[in-house]
Amino acid sequence: MYYAYKYRLKPSDAHREELDRHRDICRQLYNHALYRFNQIPEDAGTLNQRVRSIRDELPSLKDWWDGLSDVYSTVLQTTVMRIEQNVKSLGELKNNGYGVGHLKWKPPREFRSFTYSQCGFKLDKKGGQTVLSLSKLADIPIRLHRAIPDDDTVKQVTVKKEPTGEWFATFGIELDRDPPEPPENPERCVGIDVGILKYAHDTDGHAVGSLDLSAERERLEREQRSLSRKQHGSNNYEKQRRRVAECHANLRRKRRDFLHKLSNYYAREYDLVAVEDLNVKGMLESTSNSRNTASAAWRTFLSLLEYKCEREGTHFVAVNPRGTTKECAACGTSTEKPLWVREHSCPACGFEADRDANAAWNILSRGLEDVGVGHSESTPVETALPVDTSVSAKRVVEAGSPTLNERTAQAVSE
Repeated sequence: MYYAYKYRLKPSDAHREELDRHRDICRQLYNHALYRFNQIPEDAGTLNQRVRSIRDELPSLKDWWDGLSDVYSTVLQTTVMRIEQNVKSLGELKNNGYGVGHLKWKPPREFRSFTYSQCGFKLDKKGGQTVLSLSKLADIPIRLHRAIPDDDTVKQVTVKKEPTGEWFATFGIELDRDPPEPPENPERCVGIDVGILKYAHDTDGHAVGSLDLSAERERLEREQRSLSRKQHGSNNYEKQRRRVAECHANLRRKRRDFLHKLSNYYAREYDLVAVEDLNVKGMLESTSNSRNTASAAWRTFLSLLEYKCEREGTHFVAVNPRGTTKECAACGTSTEKPLWVREHSCPACGFEADRDANAAWNILSRGLEDVGVGHSESTPVETALPVDTSVSAKRVVEAGSPTLNERTAQAVSE
């Protein structure tokens, strides 16, 4: 299994200048390699063979391109091989029905990273602080907020400049051990229904509120209006552009922090997690509620939850979402409900419950069927729905912390 550990760099002004210089050399090399790639006919070999032929030209390029000798060799090689990755990505988009064009040359603002592969980097202690030593570049201080496990292997390091001007280092980690196998007979199972007002409502009666980012959005809108009044290309425009980028980064960090903590809790606390396999792309094409749908980032949450479940040895089941809100969790009768109706009342069996809680139990039932786990004869809704604990998004913390454990213990005791 592969994971990415991301850390913030703390470069000095001299380090920033050198990082930008290396980044621009890699950008020019990428553009040159793309020009050469377009000259090679498609019948000259496979995609990998054509890109490798360009990579083999690097030693001869150094004879007349002085800047290439200042950059570490594996950085140059990964820059050229990036063309192969980009062509494959375009092919995947084309196969999924997207209209794609061809690769274009990269301007300075769009080429923001370069990668050390296998060698040329190491973490070291110098002057009482941890530094990332990059060959032919510098020893750059790094904020190592969490340690890299000793039994893992660092395969590569990608150094990237964000639009805010900050620099980050992302370590590509390959686990030496296999992830634990999910249990054959999961005992702690949960179904999760995601929404807008309540981000997640599960079958244990926990309702997690959505993250309130209204203040951050208002600030972003103010900064964007101010940017529109600046002369494009001026110093004031560049300063304001960075403020807008900082607003976007702040929104992104808060949202991903919330999603990481919530997904981490479910992956660690349960043996089986069932969710809806939502068509978020189709929802975004709707004109009625697309902004809230995009802000909820359901697809990101499901992606984070999936890989965390794999890491923790938890069953992750994505079920068909059709009819989960309409069907009764007690008898299976389908009932039409407009969006503003927040309660489920079955006309067949008389079962009444919260709309989202009813959907969560339907999701869990489908997930158990997909895995092949049997149900108990008693209706799970009747035994678990009386527990209704609302959790604010601000109280969502790391799994194992008192905030969520207290609620879990309370649900069990009741």
